[in-house]
Amino acid sequence: MFDVVVIGAGVVGSLVARKLSSYQLSIAVLEKEPDVGNVTTMANSAIVHSGYDPVPGTLKAKLNVLGNKMFDKLCEELDVEMERIGSLTVALYDEQLPLLNKLAERSAQNGVEVKILSAEETLKLEPHLNPQVKGSLLAPTAGIVNPFTLSVHAMENAVDNGVKLFLNEKVVNINKKGDFYSINCESGNTYEAKVIINAAGVYSDEIHKMVEPIDYSITPRKGEYFILDHYTDDLVKHTIFPLPSEKGKGILVTPSIGGTYLIGPSAEAMPSKDDVSTDKPTLDEIRRQALDMVPSIPFNQVIRTFAGTRPTPSTHDFVIGYAKCDNHFINLSGIESPGLVSSPAIAEYVVDEYVSKVLNLKPNTNFNPNVKKRPNLAKMSVKEKQEFIKKNPEYGQIICNCEKVSLGEILFEMNTSVPPTTIKAVKKRTRAGFGKCQGGFCQPLVIKLISEKFNIPLNKVLFQKAGSFVVPYKVKGGK
Repeated sequence: MFDVVVIGAGVVGSLVARKLSSYQLSIAVLEKEPDVGNVTTMANSAIVHSGYDPVPGTLKAKLNVLGNKMFDKLCEELDVEMERIGSLTVALYDEQLPLLNKLAERSAQNGVEVKILSAEETLKLEPHLNPQVKGSLLAPTAGIVNPFTLSVHAMENAVDNGVKLFLNEKVVNINKKGDFYSINCESGNTYEAKVIINAAGVYSDEIHKMVEPIDYSITPRKGEYFILDHYTDDLVKHTIFPLPSEKGKGILVTPSIGGTYLIGPSAEAMPSKDDVSTDKPTLDEIRRQALDMVPSIPFNQVIRTFAGTRPTPSTHDFVIGYAKCDNHFINLSGIESPGLVSSPAIAEYVVDEYVSKVLNLKPNTNFNPNVKKRPNLAKMSVKEKQEFIKKNPEYGQIICNCEKVSLGEILFEMNTSVPPTTIKAVKKRTRAGFGKCQGGFCQPLVIKLISEKFNIPLNKVLFQKAGSFVVPYKVKGGK
């Protein structure tokens, strides 16, 4: 029996669990994937949105702005890379200029600092933009973040503070039994909870339906992206947006925390919640729209395309609150963009406004908000690096040459409270496999390390999901 069970370990579920761990509660997190942050959190634009875009008065607007203000402290505590590079929303045609003024008015209503720039001011900041640009809206508080470590480190911190994480636990049924819920999983395991928090992303509507009929729907909306390799020229220094439409914020061009560039996403409603395929017509359209904003994008530097899904609600706003049938079931549904930046504010909001009304919350005096800091050799001087490697030689053995990831960094992650047991989990935590060769050289070494550390046969090591074996057969000399 747990006081609270959180269903879903994306960035929202992970930060909710972390917030709950600051109180004297027994908490469990159930996640259907083999790792945390494996679905929507893993495949998005990784933008810390300023908050100028959401409709004033909505939860999206409120929690976006609050979340943005929380990110510096949050990323410091969780040892997550984040940079406030600012965003530019560009008008390419004269008829779009009035829309910049409307966005500036909305920004003022939401309490977000922005500035309208002339064409000359815009091009001075971003000389690679379309020279026909007419103006832009500068939002200096926008930023970029590492979404992978944000969710992983949040959950690690939660677990270090007493939360129990259960992976590979797909919820298939929920029953109310007196004053608690019985949660049945596909594995055959059953969990009991006084309070359930539904943070199941694109499946949040399905989880909600397990306790009552719902009056909203979740549409999985697929977004496809290009990733460009590291290269020396500064393509853009800010996140570049077109003017938003009814489909969303549109095709962006942005630097990423890892030094690559991200271009996308599309926004197409899909019948399947699990469809993360890419297709040439969609990618061609992304290319066309991106080149309209930044004509010099070197698409010969593309190293990967990918897609992710976000849970678009029929309400056009986050669906947060009690189930109609019971205030011990709390929904966090329809958390689409700007869900990433809103996530720390969502965590505080749901605990303060909903959990506190149904459970007696006593502070956990032993709560530690900080994760153990990772050694960052990139920020060390040559002398500091040499001295560190002399004491820790495993940090001098490079496993991933593209991203310069060492054996020491991978072993560090394998010894945390939320260790990576799949190839993709190692990739998300360390960037091993994120570079130009996309794991072509380092992946065999990563498989070997996972096999040895967790005593998994080489032919049973997963890439990401159940059944995604990279080595399908036993190999000579293998296990």
